[in-house]
Amino acid sequence: MLMALSGPSRPPLAGGEPRRLVILLHGLGADGNDLIGLQQYWGRLVPEAEFVSPNAPFPCDMAPYGFQWFSVQERTPAAVLAGVRAAAPLLDAFIDDELQKRGLDESAAALVGFSQGTMMALFVGLRRAVPLAGILGYSGRLIAADLLASELRSRPPVLLVHGTEDPLVPFESLAAAETALKRASVAVGTLACVGTGHSVDPEGLERGGRFLSEVLSAPRP
Repeated sequence: MLMALSGPSRPPLAGGEPRRLVILLHGLGADGNDLIGLQQYWGRLVPEAEFVSPNAPFPCDMAPYGFQWFSVQERTPAAVLAGVRAAAPLLDAFIDDELQKRGLDESAAALVGFSQGTMMALFVGLRRAVPLAGILGYSGRLIAADLLASELRSRPPVLLVHGTEDPLVPFESLAAAETALKRASVAVGTLACVGTGHSVDPEGLERGGRFLSEVLSAPRP
């Protein structure tokens, strides 16, 4: 039986039962509380959306606190891919469970990631049989781009945002991901935030909110 992920959530600003779902995936060494506050910025744009922010499944092995989706102690492509593959079924099951609890389908849900969370969002979101409404990623990269051709199963719209001065995940990761996604016929937009480091700046926050509003705006029954 798979380990069940859990973390903080915020109800829809519109009140009542959620008719949309935004799943927030934090970065290395953080936890679900790190991103759940984004609801205060984006909730008014998607007022029918519940926001959920699960803790990653494993304790961070580089700090005495926080969680990780996978270890980066060994950074070879093979080691990173193995770590992502180990966490992917846990995230996949979490998405399924959260949709089922609310009686929603994939078209009502968006994945949002930061750093390691972006890597997980892209890996899992592009391999689900039914496309999610969208994937929004900050300061991340596309893991195992060479496997997309054989493993991609759906093509949700993607927006990737990256600071030009990111010291942890190179800014060049943005163009590399864009190229690979376009080659796989995934609709992808990008935003380069000039002068921004490994963080989300006001421009990125605003553009991400517009993206969520766009992809989650389809009329619901």
